[in-house]
Amino acid sequence: MYKLILVDDEEDVREGVSQEIDWHAHGFEVLAKAENGKEALDLVERLRPDVVVTDIRMPFMDGLQLAEAVRRQFPATRIIILTGFDEFEYAQKAVKLHIDEYVLKPFSAVELIDALGKVKARMDEEAAHRENNQLLRESYRKSLPVLREVFLSSLLNRGLAKEDILAKATEYGVQLIGSEYLVALVCLDQKNKEEQHILLFAVKNIAEEQLTLGECPGLVFLHNDQVVLLLRKEQDREDRLERLFQSVGEEIRRSVEKYLGVTVTVGVGTVVRELTELPYSYEEAAVAVDYKSILGNNRLIFICDVEKQPRDSVRFDERKEHELVRCIKMGTLPELHQAVEELFAEVTDGNVSIQDYRIYLLEIMTTILKTAQRADLDMDQLFGGQARLLAEITSFNSVQEARDRIIDLCEKIMGGIANGRTHTYKRLVDQAIAYTLKNYQSPDISIHKVCAELHISPGYFSSIFKRETKTTFVTYLLQLRMEKAKELLRTTDLKTFEIAERVGYSDANYFSFCFRKHVGQSAKEYRSSSGKEE
Repeated sequence: MYKLILVDDEEDVREGVSQEIDWHAHGFEVLAKAENGKEALDLVERLRPDVVVTDIRMPFMDGLQLAEAVRRQFPATRIIILTGFDEFEYAQKAVKLHIDEYVLKPFSAVELIDALGKVKARMDEEAAHRENNQLLRESYRKSLPVLREVFLSSLLNRGLAKEDILAKATEYGVQLIGSEYLVALVCLDQKNKEEQHILLFAVKNIAEEQLTLGECPGLVFLHNDQVVLLLRKEQDREDRLERLFQSVGEEIRRSVEKYLGVTVTVGVGTVVRELTELPYSYEEAAVAVDYKSILGNNRLIFICDVEKQPRDSVRFDERKEHELVRCIKMGTLPELHQAVEELFAEVTDGNVSIQDYRIYLLEIMTTILKTAQRADLDMDQLFGGQARLLAEITSFNSVQEARDRIIDLCEKIMGGIANGRTHTYKRLVDQAIAYTLKNYQSPDISIHKVCAELHISPGYFSSIFKRETKTTFVTYLLQLRMEKAKELLRTTDLKTFEIAERVGYSDANYFSFCFRKHVGQSAKEYRSSSGKEE
């Protein structure tokens, strides 16, 4: 059911059309009726109809002016113009407004229904087009094999959040739950590019078969002309993941040589505890493969054998930094606490060297300080200075103490940013009100002029003005002008048209219309009720 507003300054036309047509039978619902363009525009802004049916000749704002305003603010709204034969040439000049249909007056209900039917058909066609797009997206979603490969590849080179990884894994039917993870790469040693593509698929099949037969669950997929093995250790297994893969990896290498007549080198990265750390294991596996230029082809190469390093390392990567900054600037306290808990989870769970730990804290602290600086906060007032904060890195007695201090710092910055934002909102609204009080007598004052004065966008201003005052700027301006008009009616002998000019209305008739609508009585009646006579 499409929503419709009917606009005509003749009451008998409005009522006759609304009663003569069975709107619901033709797929429409009449939300409201208006007697002039200004009233109609207010209704459009508030009710957001699908269709506006409007006469051309009306007081205060004619149909074409209304159409232009509606087209500018709500381009999706359909417009049907009712026009007399002598007005038709004038109406035709509005082609640039993209009027949807014209109906010549006098018209019958059948003629209007015919125009509405054409508009409805176009809207139905667009709705069907959107539905077809939805069906295409659904079909694309069902292409799971391709999507699965793309998703698995993204785990190796994109900073996806853990919850996003698990959500996509569930959607694509990929098992990723484990206590540890390991990435291994199987790379062809031969350089024949023509056969490489076919051989890679054959190697992939062999690897999948060996993983199924072995005790090392995992996934196999192609990425950058390599066969990638994403291995995981199930929660109840005690053996180290590297040891579990040792025999499986050797069997893959031997089977490829036996059945395909080519050799492969298998590079194995380090074990990681989180899915978000898979890119690190992948990068290390690639480095391990490169060692074949020293150690020779056709073998398994574990990175931990060729490059001695701590078993676990902690990294403050771009994803973690982005999430921490987001929580400080726009997040809730629970989100902040969760983000900081995740930052320290690797430290408490892993075997991290004191050097890596202190560098990790330094990176976190530097990000926090940068966020405070960019928010233009007083560093000395909040923290007692940057140098003091950075010195704290070596003074924490426990991980819990460091975690609590980080949370405390972040909460202070969140409060500072929120206070600054509130102050900015209030200052802008106060400036807008002051400007309006000074200029409400000008007929040209508008939200766009106020925004130009404040150097902000109308959309942003409308949002903060309503948040601070609980009303819209248009309503506030109308109320201000009406109150000023009432004051002048009570305290002066000015004529109605003079009062209209003094409160910003160049059209005395429109002022009278607005006054009656707002106050509930005419200006003359109001003056009489207040003891004054015009």
